[in-house]
Amino acid sequence: MSIRILIVPGYNGSDEKHWQSWLEPQFKNCQRISSIDWDRPVLHNWSKEIVRTIDNSPDKVLLIAHSFGCLASVMAAEQRRYKVAGVILVAPADPQRFGLFGHNEAASSQSIAPFLPETLAIPGVLVASRNDPWIAFRHAWAWSKRWNLTFIDAGEAGHINTKSGHGSWPLIRLITDSVIDSIHHRQQGKPAQLSYPLLSQYAVRMNYL
Repeated sequence: MSIRILIVPGYNGSDEKHWQSWLEPQFKNCQRISSIDWDRPVLHNWSKEIVRTIDNSPDKVLLIAHSFGCLASVMAAEQRRYKVAGVILVAPADPQRFGLFGHNEAASSQSIAPFLPETLAIPGVLVASRNDPWIAFRHAWAWSKRWNLTFIDAGEAGHINTKSGHGSWPLIRLITDSVIDSIHHRQQGKPAQLSYPLLSQYAVRMNYL
């Protein structure tokens, strides 16, 4: 079965030098979601557009998201779990940094965390940086555990974006190939490759800290 890759940028979008822009043309069946206002991080609006794009796909989808896009993607994936074959979440933004209507300037403002799924019955990977200004490393790990995602320690990689030098990023191609390979194993009735053997040279751990 064919898998359609959906690219979901984060807050303020992904420019032409971003790793998402680098990755996109490497796959034939790949689409960047374009109907979202990237400068207005409103969780339910973003999630609604991701769900609409999933519904319009003739194939099951693999969501590859960055930053705030990870949060909206998880919400959409929970609503369309029968259509989402996997997720790759890179440097998810801390939901405490956002309210229902946008970016929270005050830490005391209402968080969107209560609106995110308690669990996620969809396989995938969460990649986190040790010095990400948008989320504490231990919080990223906690979200990966909550959503039952394989956790990948990217080291000190900033927010894993253009600013941190992540344009051409071979690791994300390796992660994508590994997740797609794992999806195909499951579709063929073979044991799921939860350890992602192609990534064995990197820090891939189900129980971290």
